[in-house]
Amino acid sequence: MAVLGKLLKNRRAGQVGLAWNAPNLAGADTLALSSPDFEHEATIPTVHAAKRVGGTDLSPALTWTAVPEGTAQLLLVIEDPDAPTRAPFIHGVALVDPSVTGVAQGGLGDGDPADGVRLLRSGMGRGYLGPAPIKGHGAHRYVFQLFALAEPVTEAASGTALDSAKPRDVLAAAGDVLGRGRIDGWYERT
Repeated sequence: MAVLGKLLKNRRAGQVGLAWNAPNLAGADTLALSSPDFEHEATIPTVHAAKRVGGTDLSPALTWTAVPEGTAQLLLVIEDPDAPTRAPFIHGVALVDPSVTGVAQGGLGDGDPADGVRLLRSGMGRGYLGPAPIKGHGAHRYVFQLFALAEPVTEAASGTALDSAKPRDVLAAAGDVLGRGRIDGWYERT
């Protein structure tokens, strides 16, 4: 498998395709998003990686500052811009009640999401998918992004119900961002 990673070493989706850079999700960087499990720009502990690479798929705890007045809903998106795909791979999408100020470890798991968290489809399945880069592909950045929305997302841009919509259709339906924040972590398989 390391051979595949080396062959694809220079193929990466790139940060330009992140939700963070989508015109409809632009907004003031006013939310301080953090995790007690890893520092910004630091390595994500293996426990939060995918089971198939030795982790447990346990979503890291996340906390954020108070949301701007008028926030109707929070949109949480986790993406890997280093995946060798056309667009960053989506490791999680959730709609969060604006009264929620953080999610405990495991709170983004499909089996038992935290109160006030509605898990939507990700790149594969539903809920948090831990880091699982191709062995030998190099370090991958995992971008945790939180958007404070003025209006709730009620259906996907394609008109599909949220629970069955593709992640990119959900992101395209969001808009009127009152504030946003992000924390980036790294994971690599050698």
